[in-house]
Amino acid sequence: MHSKRFDMQYNAHGAITSLVDKEDTDQMNWVINPSYLDRVGYTDRDKLFGEFEIVIGDHRYKSIELTPVLEETNEQLIVKYQLPEATISLNYELINNQLQWQILLQNNTYEPVKITSLGVWCSLAYVMFRDRDVLQNIHRSTAVFPSVAPNFTKLAGMRRDNEGKNMGLFQTAGVVQSVGTACEWTNRFFENVSPSLDGMLFHQLILAGGYPQTKAPERDWIYPHSSITLTDEMKWSFVLAPFSNQDNFTDVAQHFGHPRITYPPIIIQNQTATVTIEGPTNDLVERIVLRTNVDNKIIERDVTSSFKQNVLTLTPTEVSEHELLINLESGRQDRVVFNVMPPLQQVIQQRVNWLSTHSFEGASGKHPYAFNPVSNQGESLGKLSLILMANLLNPTEKTVTQVRQVEQSAVYYIRQKWFVDGDFSKPTSLYGDFYRVMDFEYIGHVYYLLSLFGENILTLNQPTVYLHWAADVFNLRVNPDMHESQRAKEESQMLGVYFLYIDGLLSDLKAHGMNEDYRLIKDCWDKAVKRVATDSQSYKAAITEHFYDNAGFGPATGALANAGYTKAASRYAELLKANIGFSNDFRSQAPDRWWEALSYMIHSLWGGITAASSLLAYEKLGDTELLRGAYRAFAGVLYMYDANATTPDRLLKPGEAASTYSIAGPNINRPDLSRNRFGQSAFAQDGGIFTRLFPDGDTGHDDWDMGEELAAYLTGFGQKAYMYTKADGTLGVINGNLAKLGHDEYKVTSYAPYPSEILDVERDRYLKTSSKTVRYSIQSGFKANED
Repeated sequence: MHSKRFDMQYNAHGAITSLVDKEDTDQMNWVINPSYLDRVGYTDRDKLFGEFEIVIGDHRYKSIELTPVLEETNEQLIVKYQLPEATISLNYELINNQLQWQILLQNNTYEPVKITSLGVWCSLAYVMFRDRDVLQNIHRSTAVFPSVAPNFTKLAGMRRDNEGKNMGLFQTAGVVQSVGTACEWTNRFFENVSPSLDGMLFHQLILAGGYPQTKAPERDWIYPHSSITLTDEMKWSFVLAPFSNQDNFTDVAQHFGHPRITYPPIIIQNQTATVTIEGPTNDLVERIVLRTNVDNKIIERDVTSSFKQNVLTLTPTEVSEHELLINLESGRQDRVVFNVMPPLQQVIQQRVNWLSTHSFEGASGKHPYAFNPVSNQGESLGKLSLILMANLLNPTEKTVTQVRQVEQSAVYYIRQKWFVDGDFSKPTSLYGDFYRVMDFEYIGHVYYLLSLFGENILTLNQPTVYLHWAADVFNLRVNPDMHESQRAKEESQMLGVYFLYIDGLLSDLKAHGMNEDYRLIKDCWDKAVKRVATDSQSYKAAITEHFYDNAGFGPATGALANAGYTKAASRYAELLKANIGFSNDFRSQAPDRWWEALSYMIHSLWGGITAASSLLAYEKLGDTELLRGAYRAFAGVLYMYDANATTPDRLLKPGEAASTYSIAGPNINRPDLSRNRFGQSAFAQDGGIFTRLFPDGDTGHDDWDMGEELAAYLTGFGQKAYMYTKADGTLGVINGNLAKLGHDEYKVTSYAPYPSEILDVERDRYLKTSSKTVRYSIQSGFKANED
């Protein structure tokens, strides 16, 4: 099939196998291609675009097992399935720059028919190709960010190069309950190859049900998974159309009759916030309802009276997830989901105290002086860095105890476990016959942060000893000459989370006259960033153990920006901007990642590091999109520490945390994990590589790799708020609240838990202050602080 804008191909079964935009010079196929599945050995033809699964009464049907009738013209395809109870038609029509897609159910009986589940695959090209040519993953793969609402569901397919050649799916009729995903993957990590992980997600529109019996989320009160009743006929309509960026995605959605809504991803309890809502011109907003869960009871409040001139003003008093339902005069309904959190200092302090009380083993523990849960992977040490960072920013009566716990762990546990006889030049092969170079950047961070405490707190060594240790470990992390194996040499040249502390490390080495350490580290650092900058046109840093990884291009962006390689940093920043989600649900705004949940997900560690990279890049490059994306991303990260959350089945006590949240509903690989928080050891029961990764099974320790991302948060939004100019030319603030006091006079309230600075990067203005509130004028800048 052809139109002026698109070429579309389909197989004998009526599934769409190719959709190409003729204006795209890369000729990307926007749907998952069965020929690629065959090439890499994946048997998922039942999930191609347009295939479906339906349960009618006691009968389950899969379209791949049925024989449809195809009716074809040059610009239209009708795929019809005749079942005893119903006829299912999928109609595709190419019109100008659109693919219009309609799903029609017709009752073949004389009685109402109960449909307990109906899922239709809309498998956009969300693929991590098994290809060392990373350009394949950059120019021919897409992230998919869902916005699920009863009548206004949309999927934003953001091509990973962020060159403006994107594809959206927009609902124009019917009711959608959810969007689920299925994951296909291969991981050869223990075969000592790198990269070792590839895979893909198949997206499914959930029109009814979606979950096996007893596997649906029990506590999720926002997204339904109910049956539907077919009396005569039911219809769902969608349009696939191109868009250029996030703002244009909203423009295109508005063209198809969607309301235009903006909202803050986080609202601090008892703080005032605004939501802007612009309904379709021919379908005005009739009623707005705010819903939340208080003591396991859904509280609904009509807030329509607070909606004036397209602006809804809210001051939530209850914490946890809030659903805002926007009802139009036609009866159609849109939604927004945002989070209300207590003051964030409370969240962080509870976490630090919990780790000290519940995680530290002490001398008599199974793993003496370790912080549980333990792991061979260095990410497990992030919780130590968090404890140190929090105590540096906000000393308390517990600081001495907490820092000394970390010091004992650093000396007696970390050094002895990761290094042969404690020799920093001799790494221990913790993964069979090899070691993982990336582990050392987390160790180096712990030692560096310890060096910032005084002799009155440290008891085992002088601060300068830890500074020297940090230098030794950093050298091991970035110096390929320190390693013999090719894998280790290659990994040592990858950038990592050490961009968060390299400036401080170098500055302190120089200040303490540790010239040899300084020279060695500075030389290795300069070579590392220069090498990545030189290779930036080939995007080499986007490959890690994964064939495409925000754990690679995220730190690369931050490090290059920090080192002054602005052109190379800007190149990688485009990958970052395409990686961070945007959605009507704050949780779906997470940086795109799938491995740890086998679905689109929030991943605390790499979501936080990606966000921190984006924020640092903003400070150096001034691209507001990086600032906005960083803040959206951190909203999901903080949710992983949120003890007030009510929708996940995995509830948290104050101070507890869970590393992963599966956004998909359902997560078809593991329906029991859908819209839930968990740790990756939950997959131990699935066998295979997970048995080797988690030999002790599902330990229930959901926070093994958490902490470094909150330490990263504390270097940025944990201390800073940011003034910026919004798209409409008005003044805005990120990580704070803005109140207009008069002509060009504003009161700025920072949401940073440990405020130290407010920045206006665009106008090169910076105010160092520990005050929560300041005054600001575009003309004259910051004024005297007030509390």
